Amino acid sequence: MGWTDFTRRQYARRASRYASDLTDREWGLISPFLPGPRRLGRPRSTDLREVVNALLYIASTGCQWRMLPRDFPPFTTVQAYFYEWRATGVWGRINHHLVMAARELEGRQVLAVCRRDRQPEREKRKAAELRAMMRARRSMDASVTSSSTRWD
Repeated sequence: MGWTDFTRRQYARRASRYASDLTDREWGLISPFLPGPRRLGRPRSTDLREVVNALLYIASTGCQWRMLPRDFPPFTTVQAYFYEWRATGVWGRINHHLVMAARELEGRQVLAVCRRDRQPEREKRKAAELRAMMRARRSMDASVTSSSTRWD
């Protein structure tokens, strides 16, 4: 697909500092899934949009946490939000929503689960089987080596 005047306007990022920064439309898709302010404790002073922009900058450039430009919140803050959102499943919910929205735009069934969608579960199962097999092998090897290393 070539660039048209419409697509150039749609994907233009004139007001952003970096190419990885979110547009207002993209932020509108993601923001409902981010956690709101906590009831207790100090009020949030960090802009979550800047945190997401920082994470997208890291993902697109491959830079280290400590090399995050000073335009963004401190890297420790960005890192803490990333780990919290990963642990609470925020990224999974955002990803699921965006995948379903993309399927709907393509005219595919939203509820249909294709083979590629089921692949992570199969990989988890195979990894668990492999770990169990390796544990059994290690225990067998340990019992064989302990009995054969006696120096009587």
